[in-house]
Amino acid sequence: MSRIIAGSLRGRTLSVPKNGTRPTSDRVREAVFSALDSRDAIRGASVLDLYAGSGALGFEALSRGAESLTAVEAGKPAVQVIRTNAKALGLRPQVAAAKVATFLAAGIAQVAHAPFSLVFIDPPYELAVDADLASLAEGDWLAEGALVVVERSVRSPRPTFPDGLAEVSEKKYGDTVIWIARAAGGGE
Repeated sequence: MSRIIAGSLRGRTLSVPKNGTRPTSDRVREAVFSALDSRDAIRGASVLDLYAGSGALGFEALSRGAESLTAVEAGKPAVQVIRTNAKALGLRPQVAAAKVATFLAAGIAQVAHAPFSLVFIDPPYELAVDADLASLAEGDWLAEGALVVVERSVRSPRPTFPDGLAEVSEKKYGDTVIWIARAAGGGE
């Protein structure tokens, strides 16, 4: 079990898939959302959660005042967990049961709340994120000044941020490292 840390749904528990996902720890999630809150990036945000797993990052954002959530997840058991969690929380995110590369290649036409002002990329550690970052930056996925949060293992390769997406911070939390990047057009 995982839980929502703060906001209107604080303390509510979330189911997690039995296997195939690696939920972000409460400690790391709290630190990420503190950093996002200090940048005034949550309230009213249109959120894209790539490799959503249980949906915990997106649901945390909604609890803290984000306007919308699009969760992308390829694993069928995880998609079912996201839908179950959403129903239990009384939320209605858009859930895309698709591989991230396929979802991004299809373009924003099928997505109600694009472009996004806040994006989470938290894939299994063995997957690279550079192609996902390039697709986000090259497509119309990111609103001006959008923040992109990348979660990786300290043993994973450092992501390469493409033109139009500038790294603004890097923080390590035990075996986890978080990068935050800003899309062109936003200050830091």
